Amino acid sequence: MKLACQEHIVPGETDLEKWRSISALGYEGIELRGSGDEAFRARLPELREAARQGARYPSICGILKVFVGDFDAEKRRDAIGRLKVLLSGAAEVGAAGVISPAAYGIHSNRLPPHQARRPPEEDERLLVDGFGELGEHARKEGVKIFIEPLNRYEDHMINRLEQGVAICEKIGLGSVMIMADLFHMNIEEADMGAALVAAQSRLGHLHAADSNRLQPGAGHTDFAAIRHTLDGLGYDGFMALECQLKGDPAAALRGAAQVLRG
Repeated sequence: MKLACQEHIVPGETDLEKWRSISALGYEGIELRGSGDEAFRARLPELREAARQGARYPSICGILKVFVGDFDAEKRRDAIGRLKVLLSGAAEVGAAGVISPAAYGIHSNRLPPHQARRPPEEDERLLVDGFGELGEHARKEGVKIFIEPLNRYEDHMINRLEQGVAICEKIGLGSVMIMADLFHMNIEEADMGAALVAAQSRLGHLHAADSNRLQPGAGHTDFAAIRHTLDGLGYDGFMALECQLKGDPAAALRGAAQVLRG
């Protein structure tokens, strides 16, 4: 397993400075963030130059205000278009793929008003169609789209790894996989290790944060057990930090890497 860190918590100003900083702290990659707009496209020359000088960008996390599973059709089309921009950008900088949840914050069955605006069958159809279209674009670009399950308070469609795998299987493309976020899994999965094992055929990427959304080692998540499970699966992909940092950033990142490596 290789470690990465989302770019917004990496010390440094330029992309190359961030790479030198994070690699010195024990990480092998930086996870980029983007909304699939002109600002992201404008970054590509600097990112390509940093990559030529050794920087490694294994993944891009979509930070969008619209989603594949949006209730509004125009917003769904906007989200798919933006994610296609990120997928093409991933191919340019050598990333494996782009991460996207079904949606974030549009509805929760666990919070008022409780009643969603679509039946589950329609949710599924839209997700299969939307992520299927993205999967075709990803396949042509030689990258992947990673579906991220979120906890029940942030999304009502895909909360557990098995649900994400089911969407992948219905689409049937190798370019559509799931991303396992340990923070969300800590809420939703009865057995995190068993969930990872069951999802291994579609597991393409991971996010790491402790139980309190701080860096690994600042909460109660059993990272040693998770690492043991991933080693048993022979997982050789990336795990990227997506968390807030408590304390000095460099010290927090160095400590998190030690926790994750066991």
